Amino acid sequence: MALDKNQIAQRIAQEVKNGYYVNLGIGIPTLVANYVRNDIEVEFQSENGVLGMGPFPFEGEEDADIINAGKQTITTLPGASFFDSATSFSMIRGKHVDLTILGAMEVADNGDIANWKIPGKMVKGMGGAMDLVASAENIIVAMMHTNKAGKSKLLPTCSLPLTGVGCVKKIVTNLAVLEVTSNGFVLLERAPGVSIEDIKNATEGKLTIPENVPEMNL
Repeated sequence: MALDKNQIAQRIAQEVKNGYYVNLGIGIPTLVANYVRNDIEVEFQSENGVLGMGPFPFEGEEDADIINAGKQTITTLPGASFFDSATSFSMIRGKHVDLTILGAMEVADNGDIANWKIPGKMVKGMGGAMDLVASAENIIVAMMHTNKAGKSKLLPTCSLPLTGVGCVKKIVTNLAVLEVTSNGFVLLERAPGVSIEDIKNATEGKLTIPENVPEMNL
């Protein structure tokens, strides 16, 4: 059974370690804060100028002045701070963020990522994504394995305009967990009930499949 967006976030939350400073991108990554273990200390950063984000607020408890980079209302944890964009991007460009979690429209098997523009559609610009992918040491992508037409989003080469080159380290999709290596994608885990054949058929890029690939533990 393929994962839903919350389950993808739940699996990515297992990658977050004690003491990490983590930037959460727009979309599925924003859900990760809801699933981090209670026994570890993690600081979530949003590029619009928040350090110390908590889970999403319950309905009726939202504060419209406290939002993330995707303009969603958020909560903040004790000790949280607010600051301007210059300070936020100093944190990012200065490599003070341990882990960046981003969404993507396409990822190539060499780690290239396209996540900001579909040709012909109006967008304001690439935004902070280019800084995040250029500066982060560890980038995990949260995405669907295929598009709405059923075509693979894990490709030999990205067809959309690139956000970053050779920067993605790991991908968690609705079907699998994959590592990006110098030899292409390597299958690490599969979603419960999803077969190796399903993953092979949904992956256009170069894919290495080790023996006895385990199911994800959610």
